[in-house]
Amino acid sequence: MPKFYITTAIHYVNDDPHIGHMYENIVADVIARHRRRMGDDVWFLTGTDEHGQKIERSAAKEKILPIELADRVVKTHHDLWKRLNISHDDFIRTTESRHRVGVYELIGRIQERNPGDIYLGEHSGWYCQSEETFIPENQVKDGLDQEGHKVEQTTERNYFFKLSAYSDKLLKHYRDNQSFIYPQTRMNEVVSFVEQGLRDLSISRTTVQWGIPFPGNPDHVIYVWMDALTNYISALGFGSADDKAYEKYWPANVHLVGKDIVRFHAVYWPAFLMAAGIELPKQVAGHGWWLRDNQKISKSLGNVVRPYNIIDDFGADPFRYFLVREMVFGQDQNYSDEAFLGRYNADLANDLGNTLSRAIKMSSDYFGGKTPPTPCDDNDLLLAAEELIPEYLREMDSFAFQRALDVAWRLLVAINGYIVSREPWKKFKETGADESLSRIIWNVLESLRIVWTMVAPVMPTVSREALTRIGADPDLITKDALRWGVLPNNRPVRVTDPIFPRIDTVAYIGDPKKMSESQTPPPVETTQAAPPDLAKISIDQFMGVDLRVAEIRAAEKVEKSKKLMKLTVFTGDSERTIVAGIATKYTPEELVGRKVVIVANLQPAKLMGVESNGMVLAASIDGEPSLLSVDAGVPAGTKVK
Repeated sequence: MPKFYITTAIHYVNDDPHIGHMYENIVADVIARHRRRMGDDVWFLTGTDEHGQKIERSAAKEKILPIELADRVVKTHHDLWKRLNISHDDFIRTTESRHRVGVYELIGRIQERNPGDIYLGEHSGWYCQSEETFIPENQVKDGLDQEGHKVEQTTERNYFFKLSAYSDKLLKHYRDNQSFIYPQTRMNEVVSFVEQGLRDLSISRTTVQWGIPFPGNPDHVIYVWMDALTNYISALGFGSADDKAYEKYWPANVHLVGKDIVRFHAVYWPAFLMAAGIELPKQVAGHGWWLRDNQKISKSLGNVVRPYNIIDDFGADPFRYFLVREMVFGQDQNYSDEAFLGRYNADLANDLGNTLSRAIKMSSDYFGGKTPPTPCDDNDLLLAAEELIPEYLREMDSFAFQRALDVAWRLLVAINGYIVSREPWKKFKETGADESLSRIIWNVLESLRIVWTMVAPVMPTVSREALTRIGADPDLITKDALRWGVLPNNRPVRVTDPIFPRIDTVAYIGDPKKMSESQTPPPVETTQAAPPDLAKISIDQFMGVDLRVAEIRAAEKVEKSKKLMKLTVFTGDSERTIVAGIATKYTPEELVGRKVVIVANLQPAKLMGVESNGMVLAASIDGEPSLLSVDAGVPAGTKVK
């Protein structure tokens, strides 16, 4: 059985978990659940980093011991991971004795194999308490680093690790292992950083008492990165008498971290391991940031998002779905409750939930509350599933979770199209519940079962409920569940309340007047030219408009409208519906396959009863629209600047 070891970055306990911490653990959980169902022996580690000056100072302000502060915050982690259904196998705290054993073992191996790699010296420079690292002089301005964190001049005698001796070895490892850092943008950043030359790294402090004493010199405390990074092996029993887990699972398949700490995991950590003669992890994957108003979410900026109300009101699974579907792995993404509600209503209530309810009701009405008696192994939905499942698995394995979910939605689109074309309600009136109708409804339920199996790593609890409702085995969440022909016959189905009740967004958010002030006005029916006296906007306002290349995959005229065209466009990671006033100029046939530019972050609006999620850009010549053209080779989803 293949081994798969996945870790998140351990989170600093000076703050309660925010949306960035949630996202990282949810993504790790999605990976772990996916690998388990594919038959891997998975070990999933998360935890907390509990040493350092920030903890020491924060505890002193509250007049409590640092461990009391750590215990309190760790409890919030445990409670939240339980609420979010995080299936971690272990939780490491850097204050545990097993961790100290591992840190001492790592330092001991470095000193034994390369005696000169750890030495005592003096260090002066700008120190950032927030990031617990020294900042180069050229990255400091007016007492702040490039992220806006306060820095202070510090001089002290420390132990150093000879990081400068590992530049060539690291660069060779990057060349020989092209997937070591993911995505490629992070690899390029790290390579550039190392090519500029590495400075030796301070690995101890004398001005801090809250930490692990340096071996042989207790006046020094081991500095954060030599301490914290070692959790990935100390949690497995590295350096202890019982290191079976270390022998079994190391090296890690993936360290999942935020993009701001990729450098520490892809430069410092492998250099430590090289010096100690320990095999390197296989991959460091750096995800993007969740933003608020296009700014990184952070305590210092005062824009921290802790969407506990969303989790309380809608449950963990819709929130998990939103984070995984909304963010392209590796890129940044803005968060808002309005965006969550829009995707909840469109994707979950309308698409997934309505299709489920519709299928179950037909099976219940036509076949006495049970799944149909006759299966089918030759139909359009089988062909669609066989085509889409391999693509889905490739996307999951490459961390393209939003594209994997898009594949599931393409099968969902096929299911709805199949229902419309077969018109089972007419067939039931004409011939009753015959074998042909049984095959049709069974095909719908079986392909729905596959859709819910696809989304199970993202929404594990709701998926079990949905599978139970359609008469499937909720415990069959394995790779076998993705093959056709698993749904049993004559099993009870359950007609009940919608699995995702639709939400009135305005009522949920609050005052409609406040909503109208904060939302972009909905697109009008025609494409208008901007008046010459249009008020000027700032560059910040313009940068808030997300312009993307999109590919038109389907087009149809909107009923009872001469001007409106309903477009299904692909934006690189998902499909969406956009209504555009271009029907007087273009036919549906000439639009399909065309690349256009859209406003991707426009608030949804209903036009002639159709919800439009964006706007297609066009010029207006004497009132006649002319679409902006894009070279055919430009990938869908490319940002327009």
